[in-house]
Amino acid sequence: MSAEPTLTARREDGLDIPLLVWRLAEPLLAISSAPLGGGIGVRHWVVNATVPMSYRRDDPDAHLVELAAREGLDGPGVGLLTGVDVAEVVSAEESGIRAWATVGLGEPIWAAAPPAATAPGPGTVNIVVRLPVRLSPAALVNAVATATEAKAQALWELRLPATGTSTDAVSILCPAEGPEAAYAGPRSEWGAPLARAVNAAVRAGGGTGQGSGMPWSDRLR
Repeated sequence: MSAEPTLTARREDGLDIPLLVWRLAEPLLAISSAPLGGGIGVRHWVVNATVPMSYRRDDPDAHLVELAAREGLDGPGVGLLTGVDVAEVVSAEESGIRAWATVGLGEPIWAAAPPAATAPGPGTVNIVVRLPVRLSPAALVNAVATATEAKAQALWELRLPATGTSTDAVSILCPAEGPEAAYAGPRSEWGAPLARAVNAAVRAGGGTGQGSGMPWSDRLR
């Protein structure tokens, strides 16, 4: 996986809308909650695409396939969407683990809040993590939990009464071959630096303009 994603843009509805693209040097094993390429499997690329807050497509997976095709990306990949400007991506690294986050906190929620009369608006914290070692299937699941706990801790440290937003997504990538690490909990060899990297990226993103929740489309007004 490249050290940093490439920032590009596509033309839609008369606007130049930003797009982050990770072009993988080799296919990686991934676990993801993204609208495209979710689940567990080998993936060839990752995209994180800004969309206007007026976005109403009910086929985000198909839209992300279209965006990937425009970038010449082949094979299965991971595709994420957000209302914030992906040019404001923040990254952090520890022990060879790299975490990237785009942090939109305009509509923060408690995960276990009582039912609401109206659905919360979009927010979206997108997290992408690359590990240098292969994780077992159980460790992949554990890594998602660890990253989510680290995100929630970051929001607490930012004094935000929330655990995230209703549309957050996380993607963990690691080598598809090699010996498997069996654990990725927050006190394991690989889970601990993963947690710290994610925490640092989300805290940094939440402390900037993107963390204020200002939608990308609002900046055009």
